[in-house]
Amino acid sequence: MRASSVETINAILPSALRSFDPRQAPVIGIDSALPAVPPARLTARALRARFATPPVWAPELRREPQLTDRMPAQAAVLVPIVMRDEPTILLTERTTHLSTHSGQVAFPGGRVDPEDANIAAAALREAWEEVGLSADYIEVLGSLPTYTTVTAFVVTPVVALVRPDFELTLNPDEVADAFEVPFAYLMNPANHRRHVRIDPDFGSREWLSMPYQDGTRERFVWGATAGMLRNLYRFLSA
Repeated sequence: MRASSVETINAILPSALRSFDPRQAPVIGIDSALPAVPPARLTARALRARFATPPVWAPELRREPQLTDRMPAQAAVLVPIVMRDEPTILLTERTTHLSTHSGQVAFPGGRVDPEDANIAAAALREAWEEVGLSADYIEVLGSLPTYTTVTAFVVTPVVALVRPDFELTLNPDEVADAFEVPFAYLMNPANHRRHVRIDPDFGSREWLSMPYQDGTRERFVWGATAGMLRNLYRFLSA
């Protein structure tokens, strides 16, 4: 997401929410009772077939509580499935000066520009601008239903396969780091935690997190990113 978009988000969010640390919110449940997506469904061939002939399914999460009265804005993110021997999902951490949520985990993406030919083109452009991931390595499979954030961004997740021989060039003004999380880990609800926060001004809000231990570092996947991954789980397990 471009700097201007994130600055806008900070401007319209109440200061109490901009400084909120999601890691401190209580865990109210872990979805270990739900089955993991079978490994056979995480292959390139199976993913192509699933998007070519989608099952009957319904997304679990579509909209976060609205904390602003701004007009909705269209956005797109790329959900890059890197086809290594064990597939991974490529994610980013935003630079601290772009957001008061230091180290926030996200997909490459941002606002759809008028010059973008379509939603997929917007996602590909953002991936190139943010992390230098060339479209030459990307095979777009399709998109998931939109997910509306607390700041009224209507986000379309564009799911794609990525050849693993790419080299990234991070835009230091937007991205502090890029990393990969095993696809199977994210598609296993035993790794999906449910959180709740009760705020006297904004009421109760629940969300998911999928924290991943990357060596000595915890990658805290939560909020909209975790919500879109949960919808991908529902799509692949249907």
